[in-house]
Amino acid sequence: MKLIFLGATHEVTGSCTYLEADGKKILIDCGMEQGPDTYENEELPVPASDIDMVLLTHAHIDHSGKLPLLYQRGFRGQIFATRATTDLCDIMLRDSAHIQMFEAEWKNRKGKRAGREEVIPLYDMDDALGAIECFVSCEYHEILQISDQIKIRFVDAGHLLGSSSIEVWITEDGQETKIVFSGDIGNTHQPIIKDPEYLKDADYVVMESTYGDRSHGIKPDYIKELTQIIQRTFDRGGNVVIPSFAVGRTQEMLYFLRQIKEEKRIVGHDDFEVYVDSPLAVEATGIFMKHMFSDFDEDAAALIQKGINPISFPGLKISVTSEDSKNINFDEKPKVIISASGMCEAGRIKHHLKHNLWRPECTVLFVGYQAVGTLGRAIVEGAKEVKLFGEEIEIHAEIAVLTGISGHADNEGLMRWISAFEEKPKCVFVIHGEDLVTESFAERLRKEKGLNAYAPFSGTIFDLASGEFIREAEPIKIDKTKNMPASTAKANSVFARLVAAGQRLLTVIRHNEHGANKDLAKFTSQIESLCDKWDR
Repeated sequence: MKLIFLGATHEVTGSCTYLEADGKKILIDCGMEQGPDTYENEELPVPASDIDMVLLTHAHIDHSGKLPLLYQRGFRGQIFATRATTDLCDIMLRDSAHIQMFEAEWKNRKGKRAGREEVIPLYDMDDALGAIECFVSCEYHEILQISDQIKIRFVDAGHLLGSSSIEVWITEDGQETKIVFSGDIGNTHQPIIKDPEYLKDADYVVMESTYGDRSHGIKPDYIKELTQIIQRTFDRGGNVVIPSFAVGRTQEMLYFLRQIKEEKRIVGHDDFEVYVDSPLAVEATGIFMKHMFSDFDEDAAALIQKGINPISFPGLKISVTSEDSKNINFDEKPKVIISASGMCEAGRIKHHLKHNLWRPECTVLFVGYQAVGTLGRAIVEGAKEVKLFGEEIEIHAEIAVLTGISGHADNEGLMRWISAFEEKPKCVFVIHGEDLVTESFAERLRKEKGLNAYAPFSGTIFDLASGEFIREAEPIKIDKTKNMPASTAKANSVFARLVAAGQRLLTVIRHNEHGANKDLAKFTSQIESLCDKWDR
């Protein structure tokens, strides 16, 4: 019975923790790393084909994005998640696969002219669809027996539609051990979704620390600030362009805009239109509507009881096709344009920036975190011009930021969450935070709460039965000065798939241990024939 910490250790993305108990090999999240990486992550301790199941806290790509790669490498187990998470992953994993394939195709078009080696996408649409087929939808608060000695329960983490903390009970040698995986803990009083639920007991806690060193401060009046930005922009005759994350933040913006329009807060532009120009955001909004009766908070539910859709209103326009998107900027009336991606790195938002950044009457409004090195970060920090589609665009538009909006609990919210445990856990493992943040937050838990808190590095192994570390991994920094040749990267990628296929074959062989002799003999003959063909 052990935990191995693999991803989001001293880093914010790439969440992945391995749990071995009751003869089962389980992953909690299987996320993709996003943005700059600091430390090397260890690979899975077993072949992907040996993983029995995945427990998924929520749909964000830094928690779910490598599930298609896991499938590609032989995983055929079950992925347990809430119903809303299952529905969101259906669109988000397909979208991620599309991005992987599109970027590889684009690089290959450019590389072919320069004589470069072919780029292989991390995974493709078949891998995403295969992973989606593995999902098992679960209800909040329902206790599920996932093996003879392991039970789980999902509770609302208040971070995203369907997001959860996961309780895991393991019985071994007549002794029950409970582990809580926090997932991403939500901010309180967010629009649409419920506040995070607090848990009361656990032997061990694996806890996120994204904002472990920061406070969101006093909650702003979002409706007032957004109204003022729209009013002054429309009075100048310009558009309000909002780069927004397709899942979560876009729906929050629609919630605010519905109230602004209903209360007629914009003077002289009562019938203004709002465009959602992101196919993923459009699909995600449909999923939010599907789950509004079960997963929305009290305020949103009260609107629903009155027959009001909290994220829809007159003047809301949905843009699906490329032609729809292009036509938005031919309409000269002042409007609000919400488009992905939230950090302006890809997608249709770049076209809207090209058409609006140079216009002094327009406003580009940022409503989410802008990572270092992104186009959004450059604009927020005062860039005078940016390059879009090979063209230098001067920035004359107003640049505004709606501060305080976050789906994550701040440091005090995190402290409230851990303080809800009525008895001290034996150990709190602090993950999912920047390097120094994980250490400082663990130190705060030790000093203020008297907790045994530890910030593990990737590869750390903990024995849950004895309560001792089997291995305390050392940090291995990524050497950013080394660039792997494209030909080597391609060869490694293709060979990795071959090795994964071989590992899956061994798993299938073990699963057939008690099969009929006739079937086993036929299987053996097929394998030997294949080996004879390729054993050169």
